[in-house]
Amino acid sequence: MDFTLVGVVGVAALLVLLVLGVPLAINFLLVAFIGIATLLTPFSATSLLGDTMYTAIASPTFTVLPLFVLMGALAAASGFAELAYKGLHRATARIPGSLAVATAFGSAAFSTVCGSSLATASVFGRIAYPEMRRYQYDKRFALGSIACAGSFAAMIPPSGMFILFSIFTGVPVGQLFIAGIVPGVLTALVYAISIVWRAKRNPALAPMLEEEHRIMLRDRVRGLLDLWQILLLGGVVIGGLYGGLFTATEAGAVGALGAIILGVATGPLRSLDKLRGALRESAGITTTLFFIIVAALFFSRFLGLTRIPFEITNFMTSWDVPSWMVLGLILIIWFLMGMVVVPAAAFALTLPILFPIVVELGYEPIWFCIIAMKMCEIAGVTPPVGLNAFALAGAAGKEVKISEVFAGVWPFVACDLIILALLLAFPAISLWLPQSMM
Repeated sequence: MDFTLVGVVGVAALLVLLVLGVPLAINFLLVAFIGIATLLTPFSATSLLGDTMYTAIASPTFTVLPLFVLMGALAAASGFAELAYKGLHRATARIPGSLAVATAFGSAAFSTVCGSSLATASVFGRIAYPEMRRYQYDKRFALGSIACAGSFAAMIPPSGMFILFSIFTGVPVGQLFIAGIVPGVLTALVYAISIVWRAKRNPALAPMLEEEHRIMLRDRVRGLLDLWQILLLGGVVIGGLYGGLFTATEAGAVGALGAIILGVATGPLRSLDKLRGALRESAGITTTLFFIIVAALFFSRFLGLTRIPFEITNFMTSWDVPSWMVLGLILIIWFLMGMVVVPAAAFALTLPILFPIVVELGYEPIWFCIIAMKMCEIAGVTPPVGLNAFALAGAAGKEVKISEVFAGVWPFVACDLIILALLLAFPAISLWLPQSMM
């Protein structure tokens, strides 16, 4: 039987099952097992599955994931996001659209201790959205700013998506973390500029708050000081990585330990119910991600048997067109896939095929990862499968419709496209920090 033909049928079956709503991990396992059993034997498929489960989880990179997931869950339970939002709101008082600006920078700050875009969007949906509506902010403007600011966690370390990218490609996760700092901060700044500009042009979007006129310089300073927990924890983790004091795994352990110490010291985690809830949440997220990753790696082994990645790599690297056109085609593929499947699924399905092509064409792997993360941010808020938008709609309450969230994100998506163009034109934005670290 022709191995390539079986591979093509397997990929088609995978896409059909995704459209039908079969869970991602089960889809990967089912198609890969049947495909390998067809090409070899059922016993070989079983043996390969067992080997994949062991070798995948035994990898040191995998220990990074549960540690940073635990750090994020503990930080959320400790109320770090609420402190960041309220502190930054005082610091940005009297700026047009101050609540939305505080949301942008607050989400960026919270992302340094929480690697999940969905968690960030959900938390700020519960904190920021009621405040914006109480002060008569335009509903779509408010929802769009929260949903898109939540996507910062895909770029700002310790991003869970960076960890997945590292697992699928072998690029050191510590270097990816450092590479995401400048693009993440740049995105927050561009969002803030966009918010102020829009609020100035149309004050009805974000009415000025009367009590902000009573905020003095000392109140702004006190607001910034409220960020001390996030600054301390994020500074230790990121600074330790950049300074070479510890590896990414050790950084995750230090971050998780620091989050629980701060949470207990300041009060929230003294409640056993909150602590149990954070532990239960991190365990659930970790097991789900591990299941998806093992299944995706098993599927990538099936693809390797069919030689499809090898054939596609040969074809695209020998294609008589400029390399930037190949890169553009890859980005278009990701954009289209991001409209119908979640980013984790798109990475699991495409990286085993596309990453060798990018490396063969001479592009820097770390820079390519940053471009992938920016595409991931855009996919997280655009229809029909914008997970951040759905997470926000669920967290903000029954009065919020998903269509209203999607209607509010487009000005911020335009900002993301500007950042994407800058990252493509000036790779040094992504590479300066990791190269100085190395």
